[in-house]
Amino acid sequence: MKKFILSAAILLGSFTAFAQDAKTAKAESAKQETQEKFKEVKVEELPEAVKTALKAGYPDATVTKAYINDKKEYKMDIAVGDQKGTVHTDASGNWLKK
Repeated sequence: MKKFILSAAILLGSFTAFAQDAKTAKAESAKQETQEKFKEVKVEELPEAVKTALKAGYPDATVTKAYINDKKEYKMDIAVGDQKGTVHTDASGNWLKK
């Protein structure tokens, strides 16, 4: 009887492990799709509205890289001192949550 219960527990535990792997794989593929949609552009090519929003929101920040997607949304890698981050705006300079 103990062997039967132990076998059932191991079998059920293995199903749980496979379910977690599937979720992780889907999240990773979605993350890669999002990253692939953006194309790098020169920082000088950013619209004035985006530059103005960046100066207003992060006055001491410098843009290290800039990207654009098909929806005309901008992703910018910025640095403030020794801290680095990424921000998103639309072409009008409105902040986007990503």
